[in-house]
Amino acid sequence: MAKPFSFKVLATDGKARRGVIDMPRGEIRTPAFMPVGTGGTVKTMYMDQVRGVGADIILGNTYHLMLRPGAERVARLGGLHEFARWPHPILTDSGGFQVMSLSKLRKLTEKGVTFRSHIDGAAYEMSPERSIEIQGLLDSDIQMQLDECTALPAAMKEIERAMELSLRWAERCKTAFGDQPGKAMFGIVQGGDNAALRVRSAQALSAMGLKGYAVGGLAVGEPQAVMLEMLDITCPELPANKPRYLMGVGTPDDILKSVARGIDMFDCVMPTRAGRHGLAYTRRGKVNLRNARHADDPRPLDEENDCPAARDYSRAYLHHLVRSQEALGAMLLTWNNLSYYQKLMQDIRAAIEANAFETRAAEISEGWARGDIPAAARS
Repeated sequence: MAKPFSFKVLATDGKARRGVIDMPRGEIRTPAFMPVGTGGTVKTMYMDQVRGVGADIILGNTYHLMLRPGAERVARLGGLHEFARWPHPILTDSGGFQVMSLSKLRKLTEKGVTFRSHIDGAAYEMSPERSIEIQGLLDSDIQMQLDECTALPAAMKEIERAMELSLRWAERCKTAFGDQPGKAMFGIVQGGDNAALRVRSAQALSAMGLKGYAVGGLAVGEPQAVMLEMLDITCPELPANKPRYLMGVGTPDDILKSVARGIDMFDCVMPTRAGRHGLAYTRRGKVNLRNARHADDPRPLDEENDCPAARDYSRAYLHHLVRSQEALGAMLLTWNNLSYYQKLMQDIRAAIEANAFETRAAEISEGWARGDIPAAARS
């Protein structure tokens, strides 16, 4: 019998939580940042590099994988872990957000959503049951309910309709998922920027007794202050003994402020996308390697970082790669960025354990505020 899915809070500091999710394919240290591997790959990275920077879990996407190469094909080839050579935990997004944001000619009903692929225009149908079936074929460890995510701003009536539909779909996903002790299905709190709707959604999902809960529909156009207000309202309504996942969020500042409100898991394309566009994350802030001031700078991105991409290559060389559109530039900067994000999460976990999270968060933010030091200012 497979080891059951479990979550344990090991330490708290205010509302910030240091915990661990235990699953058959390994432990996930929380707070955790999940690199996004939408189509079965973390773009420009080898999977052993992703593991090497400290990632315990990656994210895959139902929508993209069902379109290409196809969930049934992945299943025949041994599942997503074998297919992508990642033997550790994988969380799959349900595909709902991509259906709503990428697909043309979609039609939403109580049954589900029909849509045309953004790749070739082929028609597909996605129901709650089909979403769970696809995630099962992929053999992911944490599966997300199908939901409807509305972009903000939106009318309250529209937000309420989508939230109620998502709750009904959560029940259907729970039934379709069934009893899988070593895996988990998470529900997704919706409700836009409306406090009352968020509370209703969180309470109804909590009553379903799921293994984990996500907060969705944020960072979709609203100011950060609104996102944080919704977290202040939502997190207390979710079970304290279950993991909480804030979907699609992450700037480093978003992560720090969300951990302070009780969030345990994050994902975002930001560090990988930034790496492909010449932007590096460091403990001194962001560094735009497209900027001409780096052309003669022999310094590495961060001489104190043990990641080779940050430590062993000069800014001048990285600038050259980016300006020349060499693939190696995207590879090195993505490697640096994922290393930075995983070190940030380790720093957060250590600070919570030491009961020093607030102080350490302020120090990290101060480091960003000071910013990067231009080569000309070096002593």
